[in-house]
Amino acid sequence: MNASDRTPADLLRSALAADPGRPLVTYYDDATGERVELSVATFANWVAKTANLLQGELSAGPGDRLALLLPAHWQTAVWLLACSSVGVTAELGGDPAGADLVVAGPDALEAGLACSGERIALSLAPLGRRFPSVPAGYADYAVEVPGQGDRFAPFVPVDADAPALVVDGTERSGFQLVEQARLDAARLGLGPGSRLLSGLPYDGWEGLSAGLYAPLAAGGSVVLCRNLGELAPESLEKRIESERVTATAL
Repeated sequence: MNASDRTPADLLRSALAADPGRPLVTYYDDATGERVELSVATFANWVAKTANLLQGELSAGPGDRLALLLPAHWQTAVWLLACSSVGVTAELGGDPAGADLVVAGPDALEAGLACSGERIALSLAPLGRRFPSVPAGYADYAVEVPGQGDRFAPFVPVDADAPALVVDGTERSGFQLVEQARLDAARLGLGPGSRLLSGLPYDGWEGLSAGLYAPLAAGGSVVLCRNLGELAPESLEKRIESERVTATAL
C-alpha cells in the first residue's frame, strides 16, 4: 500500500492498482455452508456500485451518518468502503433514530424503522439473493444495487480528517482509521500477500480491524468467518491449510 493513502477508500484504490486479480475477501458462513471469494477487482466493483447507490439514489454525502446494523459479512465490508468513498460516517450498531439513513440485516429490520431517513435492507442470503418480498419501509439492496454504475467519483472530495467510523463509542477519521489499521497489521505480522483468518464479530474495533482494515492496509487479504463455532476443530485446521492462512484472529 502507498504511504500517501489517507482513507480506507485510498487503500482500496492502491490495492486495485497493484493487483486487481488477487483475493481480498473470502467469506464463510458456517451455519449455512456458504463460501464467497472476492478478488480486489470484484470487491471494488461492489464498492463502486454501492457508493453510487449511496450518493446518487440515497442523496447521502459528507456529514451524513449511516447506522450500519449488519454482522460480520462480506457485504458489510462493502458498505464500510462505500461509506468511506462517499464521505459518509458509518456507525456500527448505531442508533437508527439518530442516523440520517440505515442499512439493516434481517435481524435488525424492526429496529431500523426508527430511522426517519432512507432505509436499505440486506437479506444476507447466499449469492446476495433478494428478499422474497421487500420488507415494509425498506428498499432491497439486492434490487437496487445491480443497476448502479461500475465506476464511482464523489461529488465532493472526501476529507481524510472528517469522521469516518464510529464503533465501541469511539469516532475515528479516515486518517486515524488507516493509521490504526497499519499499526494493527504490524502487530499481527501482516504484510503483502498475508492471509488473515478472522472469526471475530464486527461489533468492535478488534473484529473490524482483523476482518477488513488491517489486511487491506497491509496489502493482504482476509478469510472472514461467521458462525465459526459451528465448525469442528479439525475442519478449522483444514480450512487454515487450504486457504493458505498465515495469521489468525479468533
